Amino acid sequence: MNKGEQKRQFIIEQAAILFNERGIAGTSVDDVLEVANTSKGCFYGHFESKDELAQAAVDYLLGRLNDRRNNTINKHKTAIAKIGAVLNNSKNPLNSYIEGGCPIVNFSTETDDTNPAIKSKIKEMVTTAITTITNVIKEGIKNGELSNAINPSEFATRMMLSIEGGNAMCRVLNSTKPMQIMIKSLKAELASYALEKA
Repeated sequence: MNKGEQKRQFIIEQAAILFNERGIAGTSVDDVLEVANTSKGCFYGHFESKDELAQAAVDYLLGRLNDRRNNTINKHKTAIAKIGAVLNNSKNPLNSYIEGGCPIVNFSTETDDTNPAIKSKIKEMVTTAITTITNVIKEGIKNGELSNAINPSEFATRMMLSIEGGNAMCRVLNSTKPMQIMIKSLKAELASYALEKA
């Protein structure tokens, strides 16, 4: 990465934090210039508009989420361990590893009717996450770890809905209890489909 690319990436990363904490509409180009310690000339040398920067920042944040989920899954051998670890990633939404909380929740509500490009990115991320979890469960069935009585896509969809809804609810209530209840419930349900190895 050359110096220009490094500067562009730095601006994206600094803006991503602001957008995730304050919202895209609540963040001005001047706010970004201040946190990135850069000039308007430099900014517009890298981005045509705040909207272009916002899309790059959302890509960056969603990439972090995607990488974390995939790295978590790859650290474990069984479907139950993989799903449990993904759930554990969300156990404390009040202390998120991404500044400002979950970008899926933050940007999906802010851009629902106002920014189709970012809404599309969020939709793709959610769809990818559901597909990934579905495939983990299907692999667990194929390997004889899980009963075929479980519906992989339904479980994965409920899991994603529960995580994202839990993120929002915990922040509103300023409590992690709703997420703890949800994680315990989904883990127990998944365990009920476990097959004994011969």
